[in-house]
Formats: sequence, C-alpha cells, structure tokens
Amino acid sequence: MARALPKAITITDAAAERVKALMSKATDEIVGLRIGVKARGCSGLSYDVQYAKEKLKFDEVVEDKGVTVLIDPAAVMFLIGSEMDYVDDKFQTGFVFKNPNEKGRCGCGESFHV
Repeated sequence: MARALPKAITITDAAAERVKALMSKATDEIVGLRIGVKARGCSGLSYDVQYAKEKLKFDEVVEDKGVTVLIDPAAVMFLIGSEMDYVDDKFQTGFVFKNPNEKGRCGCGESFHV
C-alpha cells in the first residue's frame, strides 16, 4: 500500500481563518492565495503572498481547513515542510512561515536564506 506524500505546507487554523476573510473581501473572483518566494531582502529570499485568480499549470495545490493555497512551482523546494500561520498581536500582524529549510534570517525578519 502506497503512503500518501506529505503536503508541501500545513496551514494553521488562524491562517485558514485569515485566508477565508481575505477571500470574502476580494473584489475579483479568486481561487485562493498563491505563495511564492522572491529574491529580495538582506538575507536573499522573502515570502510573497498574493491573490490567485486561477490555478496555473504547475502550481502545487494545498487544500486544507476549507481554503486553497497555491504554491508557485519555483518556491516548492524552499517551502516543503513549512507551516503557514497568521499572527495578530501588538508586535506584528500577518502571515508567518515556520520553515524547517531556513538556515538563517536577517535581523528585521523580512528575509531568509536556505
């Protein structure tokens, strides 16, 4: 019996609720959020989260807790095993990624390297 492959990322309850809230406020038809990794910041890479109007051919699809997250194929290798969370406290508000592939972060926490 073949074992199911693990999801590219997991989504916390807080992140799922935030994705649902964002999707309900979107003015265009969207299918979920797209996560990518961009070359930027002092450590080299940063997470990029945008509305996804459609599923692209090679997107990795994660459906969990009633939400759909599409992962840019160029970002999959950087995100495998990550957890997507949403934090709203007095220090920060936004999506936070707990990524086991990170080897370090810049001082401000905006970018990372693998």
